Amino acid sequence: MAVLDLRSIVPLDVDGLVRAVSATGKAVVVQEAPLTGGFGAEVVATIQEEAFMSLDAPVRRVASADTFVGYAPRLEDAILPQVEDFRKAYEEIVKF
Repeated sequence: MAVLDLRSIVPLDVDGLVRAVSATGKAVVVQEAPLTGGFGAEVVATIQEEAFMSLDAPVRRVASADTFVGYAPRLEDAILPQVEDFRKAYEEIVKF
């Protein structure tokens, strides 16, 4: 397993993405933004274009719910991706 923390999305560390995917054969992209229209989709597209032949499982995305942003802590926890969401996606691609 490898973790690549993209500290910057402009410029996007394409070489780092390719190295991480090539080393593991898998990818889970996690973002706090909603699933639809988030930058994670751009990261997934880059992985598909640059490292597709290294993948041995579909790329998974973990993101916030496609809904309004709740500002109370209870509401944020309900829509933001949680550790359990990542764990589930990780287990699915490991078993693929």
